[in-house]
Formats: sequence, C-alpha cells, structure tokens
Amino acid sequence: MPNERLRAAMAAGGWTYAALADKVEVDQKSVERWVNSGRTPRRATAMLAAETLGEDVHALWPALRQARPARAVSPELVALYDQRADIPVSTFVDMLAQAHEHIDVLVYAAVFLHEVYPRLNDLLRERAADGCAVRIAIGDPESVNVQQRGKEEKFGHGIESRCRLALMHYRPLAGVSGIEVRTHATTLYNSIYRADDQALVNAHVWGVNAYGAPVWHLRRSGEGGMFDTYASSFDAVWETATPKTEG
Repeated sequence: MPNERLRAAMAAGGWTYAALADKVEVDQKSVERWVNSGRTPRRATAMLAAETLGEDVHALWPALRQARPARAVSPELVALYDQRADIPVSTFVDMLAQAHEHIDVLVYAAVFLHEVYPRLNDLLRERAADGCAVRIAIGDPESVNVQQRGKEEKFGHGIESRCRLALMHYRPLAGVSGIEVRTHATTLYNSIYRADDQALVNAHVWGVNAYGAPVWHLRRSGEGGMFDTYASSFDAVWETATPKTEG
C-alpha cells in the first residue's frame, strides 16, 4: 500500500526521490519503495528522513511506534485486596499510627473506622500532638454527587445519613491543633487513606458498595508514580472543600 503521507510531505517540500535518498544516504530505489510500496525504513533512517521533511516520524511510519511495555507489577504496589471487607481494620490503624508528617482521609463517610475502632479520634489527636498534619475530607450530605452515589449503591438517602454520622464522629476533633475536617461535594472516584508515604486506595465501582470494591495498598517510591497521582488528587479535592467548624 502506498505511503500517501510520505508522498505528500515530499511534494510539499519539493523533494525528489533522488534528493531525499542523497540526504539520508540510501539508494534512490529505497525511497521509491517507501513511497510506492509502503515499506518502512530502519528507525534511524526513518528519523533522519522525517527530520529532513519536517514531519513526525510516527505520522510517516506508524509501524515504528512502540508501545511502552507494561510492568507486571508496579514497584509501589504493596498489596491488592479483592474487596475492602477483606482488610483487617488493624491494617488501617497500624498505618495511621505510624504516620509522622501526613494523615489524609478522603471519603464520603467511612464510618466503619469509628465503629470498629472507637479510639480513632484519640489516635488522630496523638498523631497531631506529635506534629502530624491531619486532614479529613467527608462528603457533604447535601451535595448532588453524594446523593447520586446513594442511588447508584442502592443506599438511597442512607449515604447522606452516614455522611452526617461521620461528621458527628469527627466533631470532638474540632479545634484540635493540627487537625482539620472539611466537607467536599466532588464525585468520589476512590476513597483515599494516606499516612506519610503509604496509602490505601479503595476503588469505587458503579452499583457496588465501597466495602465490596477493590483496595490497593501503595508505598511511594520516587516522584511521579501511582502514589503521587492519588496524593495530588487529594490535594485538589481539599482545595475545593469547606472547613467544618463545631456545630
């Protein structure tokens, strides 16, 4: 099949077969085959020809485009759980207890933490007293996105009630130095529980309650990885969230 893109690029620049062949140091017959038979030159030759013509090499020869090989396992992936219900609450608690700089929680409600571990507020106070910055973002029960999530999970207005319950659980932390609670109205694609360079990310699946959806445990290893993607997402939501004061 002829390479019409190459033919057009040569015509636009006034390049003959002989002139281009001379420039990239190949036989004229090779250039003719590139154009008329759709042959693909070697990568180095193709890159030189594309540079000469002022074109993108992959636009001229798409076959040279190499897919980035997928990694079998991300170096940041510590563990993958089929569903949140499979994770012992001690995993969450131990991770938070080890934090020295950052604790970030982005959820709609996640009242299971307080229900199963009643000392959660005490733990957060202890971490804050030790200099750890604690940020908790809870879903705004009045937001359209929270209400829509209730419909999708078949919770109805139950999820709104759970958001209010979560705020009641965190209310005793109002005014505690180093701890801030906010409400957000964003679409929650994932719940994020971050402690320094570790995070538990609970995926959200349409029609599935959060406890039945997968969770990946990440540990940061360098800049620009999966961990940083979720940490940046938390920061973006936090900027839109409304500070919640007592009462």
